[in-house]
Amino acid sequence: MQLKEAPSATREMFYAEALGDALRQELRRDERVVIFGEDIAAHGGAFQVTAGLLKEFGKDRVKNTPISENGIVGMAVGAALTGLRPVVELMYVDFMGLAMDQIVNQAAQNRFMFGGQARVPMVLRTQGGSGRGNAAQHSKSLEAWVAHVAGLKVVMPSTPADAKGLLAAAIRDDNPVIFIEHKLLYRTKGEVPTGEHVVPLGVADVKREGSDLTIVTWSREVLFSLDAAAKLADEGIAAEVIDVRTLVPLDRETILRSVRKTHRLLVVHEAVKRAGYGAEIASLVAEEAFDDLDAPPKRLAGLETPIPYAQHLEKSVVPQVDDIVHAAKGLVG
Repeated sequence: MQLKEAPSATREMFYAEALGDALRQELRRDERVVIFGEDIAAHGGAFQVTAGLLKEFGKDRVKNTPISENGIVGMAVGAALTGLRPVVELMYVDFMGLAMDQIVNQAAQNRFMFGGQARVPMVLRTQGGSGRGNAAQHSKSLEAWVAHVAGLKVVMPSTPADAKGLLAAAIRDDNPVIFIEHKLLYRTKGEVPTGEHVVPLGVADVKREGSDLTIVTWSREVLFSLDAAAKLADEGIAAEVIDVRTLVPLDRETILRSVRKTHRLLVVHEAVKRAGYGAEIASLVAEEAFDDLDAPPKRLAGLETPIPYAQHLEKSVVPQVDDIVHAAKGLVG
């Protein structure tokens, strides 16, 4: 008789708490893991993800840094090249531009330029997205910037369980990983495995199965897409929702398999539509599954404007639940 493996014990956690659990898990597992960033030690980070880690692991492994994004990332690259596995935090993705030379020309390129002899096993955690009234300089979605750079991996989890599992996988990876967390997800809750939990990079998750159209999305728009799919179901439309989880590497096969079943594609993301990552997915489907489509691929994304401060304007420039419903009905109809 074949015995089934017992399911892992789980506990309801906030998204931020699950990230902290992953950091604690990896700090305990591997003494080479170190974390640093602005206010991440005694203060626990701007969003309390690193709360309590200083007390448990000490100042040699949990370090505050000056307000210098270029210096933070440069220190991480150097630490990774010399044998550590640093996890650094930039308080907002908007500030990533201050460190782009270190990210693009150093972190992303060193392994290639040294013929594989050098490794840069570093994780850059940062916070993106709108919805908190933080205005234009603290609310961007810039994943397409880093997804374009060869040598970087890009992760954007939508649930607490995925946040923990993907962060653990990112820390164990021998390549630089840009790990973007949505600010409005930190206080969302979900069941999370309490022990070791690792979600492989490059594997999408079908969050809801359906047969009438495929919605491909990531980060906070996964939650909006699931709410939209529930509304569509009330009208007899079965939408399949795919959370890519990692933009690089991208799980092409899961997307293509779904589109070949539903024959329609809607890509939803918060970032500006022009040159957004949704174009990569739409072109993938157009090139690889054109004959399976009953309608052209459609992108629903942010408007070409900086994020406004006023709440009603902020909501108007990024896709909301009703926008997804409307776009999906247009594809099916």
